[in-house]
Parts: sequence; structure tokens; C-alpha cells
Amino acid sequence: MKYTILLLFVFMASFRTPDANVYICGTTGAKKYHLKENCRGLSSCRSEILKKSVRQAQGLGLTLCGWED
Repeated sequence: MKYTILLLFVFMASFRTPDANVYICGTTGAKKYHLKENCRGLSSCRSEILKKSVRQAQGLGLTLCGWED
């Protein structure tokens, strides 16, 4: 029973709605999206940091930043 509750909690914590906001570096050349605007992966961004939905970012072929997965 404890295992089931723990598994459910982990599943729910990792669930992200497709309409949640994420951040990407610029409009061209980005390969990853970030959950937090101050993510370590965005520290080298030299262009504008844009806010998009998860669905939009995945539609651009972007994947989750390795610092946040």
C-alpha cells in the first residue's frame, strides 16, 4: 500500500500540463526548454528568453533541459 501511494505521488509530481509555461532561449537555435526562468541551462543565453507553453516548445522539437529532468 505504501509503495502504491509513493508511486502515485511520484507520478503526479512529474506530470506537467501541456499549457504550463516554459522558457526557451531565442527563437532559433534552441534545443531545450526550461521550467524555470533562472535555470542554469539558460545562463549562457545571449538572446531574449521567451515564455512558451510546453506544447509549443515540444512542437518546435525542443526537449526538457538536462538540469531539470
